[in-house]
Amino acid sequence: MVYDPNSTHKLSIFNRRYRWQFIATMTVHIMTLTHGIAVGWLSPSLRLLGSENSPIGDPLTIQQASWVGSLIGLGSLTGNLVFGLLLDRLGRKFCMYFLAIPNMIYWILIYTAQDVTYLYAGRFLAGMSGGGCYVVLPIFIAEIADNSVRGALSSMAMMYVSMGMMVGFACASYLSYYLMPCIIICLPVIYALAIIGLAETPQYLLRHGRDEQAKKSYYFYKNLSSSSSDTSDKESNENDAAKIEFETFRLQVLGGGITQKITLRDFFNLPTMKVFGLIFVLIICNQLSGSFALFNYTSHIFNELQTKLDPNTCTIIVGAAQLFGISCAVGLVDRLGRRVLLLTSMGGMGLGELGIAFLKDFASPEFLSQNDWLSVLLMCFVAIIASIGVIALIFIIIIELLPAKIRSIGTSLSMATFSSFIFVSLKIYPIMIYDYGLNVTMYMSAGLCCFGFIVLGLFLPETKGKLMTH
Repeated sequence: MVYDPNSTHKLSIFNRRYRWQFIATMTVHIMTLTHGIAVGWLSPSLRLLGSENSPIGDPLTIQQASWVGSLIGLGSLTGNLVFGLLLDRLGRKFCMYFLAIPNMIYWILIYTAQDVTYLYAGRFLAGMSGGGCYVVLPIFIAEIADNSVRGALSSMAMMYVSMGMMVGFACASYLSYYLMPCIIICLPVIYALAIIGLAETPQYLLRHGRDEQAKKSYYFYKNLSSSSSDTSDKESNENDAAKIEFETFRLQVLGGGITQKITLRDFFNLPTMKVFGLIFVLIICNQLSGSFALFNYTSHIFNELQTKLDPNTCTIIVGAAQLFGISCAVGLVDRLGRRVLLLTSMGGMGLGELGIAFLKDFASPEFLSQNDWLSVLLMCFVAIIASIGVIALIFIIIIELLPAKIRSIGTSLSMATFSSFIFVSLKIYPIMIYDYGLNVTMYMSAGLCCFGFIVLGLFLPETKGKLMTH
């Protein structure tokens, strides 16, 4: 039986055909995990850096701490633009090598920091590496994955970020300030060595007229046989089917216009502008709903809710809940589709944030101290429901919405916008919590969730099973 590459029927992610797609995804996400660790380092480290025992000398001020937190967003913006420009020129794989360099320098700067400027530079470089990851890796994975597993493989990105944030938080909480960088710097080195055996994506190779290499890459990631002599009739039939499959794929890719010169008209037409409008709404709701910022300032939120439990322990519990939610998204995204999960997630997140606001507004200090489990439960609910859609699916939805011809540049621009809002959210959330209170911050976040639920519910199409060649 000949496999239909456009099929969306359910097959196990561990099916023989998907073996190298799965292995390649796990391999490249070593870098995503490392970026998550860099993000998770912040929350527990800020308490140490702001204390009299600060390893860099003078304690950080509130303004300095907000800059240390938010500069990762500006670095991410730079990474989005730089790697977006390089992606179609140097190739996906070559760009993947460069992702490791800024991250390694980050850990060196953390270890050698003499004052806050080292931290500013390090956080900017960590963001640059992460911004590159958010452009290069989702496109790489989407281009090597079959339609029937693309959602699951693509949504693993945030699962690894979440795992990394948990590891980073735990390491920064329980290891010495100087020991952690010495351990974690090994990960980008391992990543750079591990990706040597991976092939460039067939789409990129076809775009640059390297058809024979594209064929080898396609066979590699689809785990197809390419032997042409001393084969049985069955193997010969499989080889013929593989050739037909690749030729169909080649014609679809070239028919998508990816070899043609990109012009402004490719961006400024009604269907594409509608796509960018939807992406903009998705990004605004993703960031200003607090899906990223809340989990960077989790310890402070628990302090605001007067929980008697150790804030570090609570934060690790919330991180585990977030990881559970993303794992659910990985398992459900190719079954239920992107739209259902995203809208369920956005609506549920808004309700959870309203619950936190009500708890802060109407619960007495005595009630909070006697029922400190309630704040942990609400934060875990928000973490799980946000992770099922708002957090896990943003990359795959953006990539599937964009036309193939402008996918690299469009993803770069989208991720640049995403990073800009990461910077904004990380900058304003601590200020809002300090100046206006946790309750007002949660009402604002819930309002953005409501706005996103309505707009995306009305206009966002289902992209499950969409061909990546169009």
